Parts: sequence; structure tokens; C-alpha cells
Amino acid sequence: MIAATLDKVSIEGLKKGIVIHDELGDRSMQTSRRDFFKVAAVGGVAATIFGFDLKPAYAQLKELKIARAAETRSTCPYCAVGCGVLIYTIGDKAKNVTPQVIHVEGDPDHPTNRGTLCPKGSSLEQEILNSRRITKPQVRRPGATEWQDISWDNALDEIAQWTKKTRDNSFVEKDANGRTVNRCEGIAFIGGCTDTNEFNYLVVKAMRGLGLVYLENQARV
Repeated sequence: MIAATLDKVSIEGLKKGIVIHDELGDRSMQTSRRDFFKVAAVGGVAATIFGFDLKPAYAQLKELKIARAAETRSTCPYCAVGCGVLIYTIGDKAKNVTPQVIHVEGDPDHPTNRGTLCPKGSSLEQEILNSRRITKPQVRRPGATEWQDISWDNALDEIAQWTKKTRDNSFVEKDANGRTVNRCEGIAFIGGCTDTNEFNYLVVKAMRGLGLVYLENQARV
């Protein structure tokens, strides 16, 4: 029997090909990455054909991946379908440890998607861990070319100031026929698909109180 051993295991070796030597001599075989993956695929198919069930192994791998992780139910933020997702994090209860997302998958108990996710929803973990993700409010001042980071308190204060100024400038008390309408035509509001019914109810009440007539929801877009 010929016992084969890998001569080199490195990234550079995988790029150029895997060199395999046998113990009977110096004979070698140059194997490309394409051939390596072909052999691996054939081995997986053979294992399935000859009765090797890999499902328990995959289930055990998944269980080990999310072991001791905290599970949080959330909603995919992309489209108006509102699929349910499960987000697994570690480090939530440890001291001096920053929580880290390690896995995101569809929620099998959610009535909308029953555990399935589209390609965009399946990439949520990459979005969360993306180093370019914006985590602070930003504003671009008049005449400026760059966005400036501001605090959440400053952002809320500026939103309130601009809302009041815009409402005062665009509020209509009476229409052309002299009828009282009390409406604000300079502000519009759109709700998100991840908002709850209770949140949307309160928001609509607040917007109607300001006199807004242009109300929409992402689910209709």
C-alpha cells in the first residue's frame, strides 16, 4: 500500500498546485486546485452513494458553531417582505468582552419565511461585520463636500429644529376656497417594513398631529 503525505501545506502551495510524494521513491504528481476540488467532490458523492449519511455531521458542525451563543430574533431590513432571522452572538454576558455576531440564519418559526432567506438576507452577517458600515449619524453642511460625524443628541436636536422650521413654512390653514384644512405639505413620512404595528400606529398618530398628508409605507413600494 502506498502511503501518501502532503509535501507542502501553504497558501502558495495551494495556488501553484499540491505536490504529493509516495514512500516508494521520488516520483511525484503535480495536482492543480481544480483537480483537488474534483477529487473532493467525487469523494463526497461516493460517500453519499455508499451509504454514508453526512447530515448528522453537518448538524453537529452547526451545533458546535452556535454553542453557548445568545439567540436574538430580528427582522431582515432589506425589502418589504419582512423575513424573520435569528442572530447568534457571543460575549454578551462576559466582562470586558465586546459582543460579536457569529451566525445569522432564517427563523423557522416565522410565519413569513419559515426559515428561508434570499441571497441578500443570507448575507446579513457580512453586512453587520462590514468595516465600512456606518454606525453614527452623519450630516453634510450646506456647501460642504464631506459628511461629518455628529452625536445622536445633536442629530435629534437638528431633526427637531428642521422639522419645526419646515412645518412653519409649509403649513396651510385654509385652502383656496377658504375652508380650514390645517395641513403640512412640506414634509412626508415613510414607514419601514421592520416596524411593528404598534410603532406604526403611534407614528401615524404623531404625523397626523403635525398635519402631514403624505404618508406611505415601504411595504407598498
